[in-house]
Amino acid sequence: MSTPGYELPLRLLLGFRAIVDELHAELAAQGHPDLRPMHGFVFQAIGPDGTTAAELGRRLGVSKQAAGKTVEHLERLGYVTRVGDPADARRKVVRLTDRGLDALARSAQGFDRIRERWERTLGADRLAAVEEGLRTMTPDGHFPLDVPGWFANL
Repeated sequence: MSTPGYELPLRLLLGFRAIVDELHAELAAQGHPDLRPMHGFVFQAIGPDGTTAAELGRRLGVSKQAAGKTVEHLERLGYVTRVGDPADARRKVVRLTDRGLDALARSAQGFDRIRERWERTLGADRLAAVEEGLRTMTPDGHFPLDVPGWFANL
């Protein structure tokens, strides 16, 4: 009997969830217990140059109000700060703090460790085949950051 079609997206989601859950357990043990999976999308959407709350909402696919609440929460936790925009005194720019940059760096290292473990478990050739297959079947280019809004709209 062949595998039912619905299993593929569920297995892909389960793989994503297993990796992200493992990463967040590591981050919690390394001093970042309050980080949630959505925060990684937020950090990426803020980027190295910072952004406004309105632009952050657009990038994440959520309302300006939802983005603002997330920024307030992350600001209380010490991951972001809001500073005046030198080009427009009426605007505030959201930037990652040193704590936010530390979490981002630890995340990158954690993802590398998890990938290495998958490679040891599956073997280099099998993992490379999975990755190449996913590259073939998914669009080229950037990775969309609007997953929070996309999930909310389902």
